[in-house]
Amino acid sequence: MNSNLSIKTIVAIGIGAAVFIILGRFGSIPTGVPNTNVETAYAFLALMAVLYGPLAGLLIGLIGHTLKDAIFYGSPWFSWVIASAIVGLIIGLASKKINIQNGEFGNKGMVQFNLIQVLANALAWFVVAPALDILIYSEPVNKVFVQGVVAGVANIVTVAILGTILLTVYAKTRPKQGSLTKDM
Repeated sequence: MNSNLSIKTIVAIGIGAAVFIILGRFGSIPTGVPNTNVETAYAFLALMAVLYGPLAGLLIGLIGHTLKDAIFYGSPWFSWVIASAIVGLIIGLASKKINIQNGEFGNKGMVQFNLIQVLANALAWFVVAPALDILIYSEPVNKVFVQGVVAGVANIVTVAILGTILLTVYAKTRPKQGSLTKDM
């Protein structure tokens, strides 16, 4: 990975964080579990992490979630902010295996993407977020693991459906490898 961020990646991080905030506010569906929603923002985070890599994924999750919490709830809940950053980082790390830039995102790519996003979301929401809730905020164990499981399952399903659709649609906009169409 190039240690210098390109202007394109910096702009993607800014736009990605802004869209994460907007989706976090207007694209959330309450689950019935306190402070736990079905979040469409994670499907978009997955798309951006695949397109721009691990650092962009990490920063979009970190900045987007921090600002969303600060704007809409008064202060960030850092255990969940860190979990969002981890989701973006892990999916971004796998972006080389999910190379949709060549216009291909078939069954193999979909399976790879979904295995990676399930791993990322499970680690972030079943382990990291609850553990940090306990360590940072002294939250009750049973409460944070229920929230983590509900958030994790919701994010896994959301990314599996919407994330796969977003990546499929994006791949269709790209010229296929070996085609005579030039990449603009």
